[in-house]
Amino acid sequence: MPPHAHVVVYDRRERELLTIYDCGAAQKPPSAQLLGNLVRVDADHERSPSPTGYVVSMREPSTLVDQGDGHWVIRARSGDRDP
Repeated sequence: MPPHAHVVVYDRRERELLTIYDCGAAQKPPSAQLLGNLVRVDADHERSPSPTGYVVSMREPSTLVDQGDGHWVIRARSGDRDP
């Protein structure tokens, strides 16, 4: 994901709905939607509450990694992190 991507997380009963936008400011449809649980963010980001869940605003290039069983982690892309 680019450093300005947004992940909108809609809290649901058992699983969350993750909606990924490549750019939070662009008026474009989401690049992906999936069901699961965002269990951790291991990259520079800001988290803001929303009426239906929360928004994760990325601050560095990152990758969404499937951990199995519907669990997802956002990790900084190796080699793209500032020293």
